[in-house]
Amino acid sequence: MSEDRLKMLRGTPIFGGVRDDVLEFLLAKVRDVVLPEGEFLFVEDDPCEAMYVLERGQVAILRRWNGIYYRLNFLNAGDCIGEMSLMDLGRRSASVLAMTDCAAIEVTHDAIFQLYEHDLEQFALIQMNISRELSRRLRVADESLFSELIQRDQIQRH
Repeated sequence: MSEDRLKMLRGTPIFGGVRDDVLEFLLAKVRDVVLPEGEFLFVEDDPCEAMYVLERGQVAILRRWNGIYYRLNFLNAGDCIGEMSLMDLGRRSASVLAMTDCAAIEVTHDAIFQLYEHDLEQFALIQMNISRELSRRLRVADESLFSELIQRDQIQRH
């Protein structure tokens, strides 16, 4: 197992604090994904079967409205993509476009379920980490929305 890959996973919010033997267990079940610049990893409303850890490159998180893509965020090496799918099993809420040549690790629902059967405590830690990361992202989105509302209110008052 590549020490660089283990180190990268240890540094992600989703896998922080997870034991190395568990990371190795998961890494034995992942698929490597290579995504050329300009290609979509997935698009909004696709079915969800996995989350991804970006190893190299940068992606844009996009939402589409009236045929136009709007950028919500950029994610870089070490960031996780699509982790909501491991929690709610819903469809993709956004599209992910490679802004540069990218490499990612695909972690499927099945791999996470196998971890559940293998080590319930570490499975629970990953689920809690995902919840924390989703909460952090929701707080950022709430602050951004609130700022936009305040700006709009100030413009309307003048």
